[in-house]
Amino acid sequence: MRILVFFDLPTETATDRRVYSKFRKFLIKEGFIMMQESVYVKLVLNTSITNSVKEKVNKNKPPKGIIQMLVITEKQFNSMEYIIR
Repeated sequence: MRILVFFDLPTETATDRRVYSKFRKFLIKEGFIMMQESVYVKLVLNTSITNSVKEKVNKNKPPKGIIQMLVITEKQFNSMEYIIR
């Protein structure tokens, strides 16, 4: 399975940018890989690990902004189409 994390965090003030950077570094430390700006993905082996990762993200969420998580199967992830020009 894969966990995708999508986030939209404010970056208007210096404090906002620090919070954004801290959350991004947290995701990388937890083993997430950037797919594109503000979209990170992590491979997980089972449901219990998935729940653990979701709890960690929830505990480290910034006070402002929106964070979305989506769990998909490896088959669904591999069927993703890339449209490149």
